[in-house]
Amino acid sequence: MDRTKTIVRTSVVGIVVNLVLVAFKAAVGFLANSIAVILDAVNNLSDALSSVITIVGTKLANRKPDKKHPFGHGRIEYLTSIAVAVVILTAGISSLKESVEKIITPAETSYKPYFLAIIAVAVIAKLAVGRYFKAVGKKVASDALVNSGSDALFDAILSTATLICASITLIWGISLEGYVGALISLFILKAGVEMILETGSSIIGKRVDNELAEKIREIVTAHPEVRGAYDLTIHNYGPTKSLGTVHIEVDDTMTAREIHRLSRTITAEVYMKYGIIMSVGIYAANTSTPQIAAIREDVEREVAS
Repeated sequence: MDRTKTIVRTSVVGIVVNLVLVAFKAAVGFLANSIAVILDAVNNLSDALSSVITIVGTKLANRKPDKKHPFGHGRIEYLTSIAVAVVILTAGISSLKESVEKIITPAETSYKPYFLAIIAVAVIAKLAVGRYFKAVGKKVASDALVNSGSDALFDAILSTATLICASITLIWGISLEGYVGALISLFILKAGVEMILETGSSIIGKRVDNELAEKIREIVTAHPEVRGAYDLTIHNYGPTKSLGTVHIEVDDTMTAREIHRLSRTITAEVYMKYGIIMSVGIYAANTSTPQIAAIREDVEREVAS
């Protein structure tokens, strides 16, 4: 599977769907004089922009390593995720502003039954796109796609609220657009902040996941020559590129050839299983001094019991 092509293809699907929704929602919004539907259309336009940003970021991140960037450009994808989150925050702030204005100075709306049908179809479309983006994003380890998927699901909630408000207005003539719009805007802002914090943690460098660390330790210590594994460190250079180091303790009687073969085997196993390029350092256990060997044996027996 070509990761870059998958991300680009998924993003193009998002762009097409969102532009279609923008056209229909904008038409409904202006015909019904509904600020809620117009804002919903603007929000879909920001989603299309997010997909464009994702495509550009993925292309840049896929460039080959060079002299200035020997580990590649994979971390650009984190910057892309931040940019998507900023777009979401901007849409949330704009929606909140317009919703508050709608509360202060409500305008008369004129919904038609078929307007509601269009909005309902839009809800279904955004739910499908959101689930699709999140599924593909998790599969190819793309935070930008996952963030866009989360945003699409929030958009579906926003469109649902708009649909409910429109139905209430059509049936009872009561306008709740401003209040519901303000509430949804707060949820959108919350989602944007959470995306920035999560991606920021990846940029700063997160602690190695305990489950992953334990699985790597199991691979390393499965070799009978290894007395113990220590000092595991993993550095992330993008969603799909990680470099790590681990120190293993072996008998000081092992030859350089044996140590070389062991370390290469461990490196290959970790890479094949988790895609992490691992360097192996060596701690030599003192087996030549009788007193130290006796103490070690006592400790090992104590631990085993």
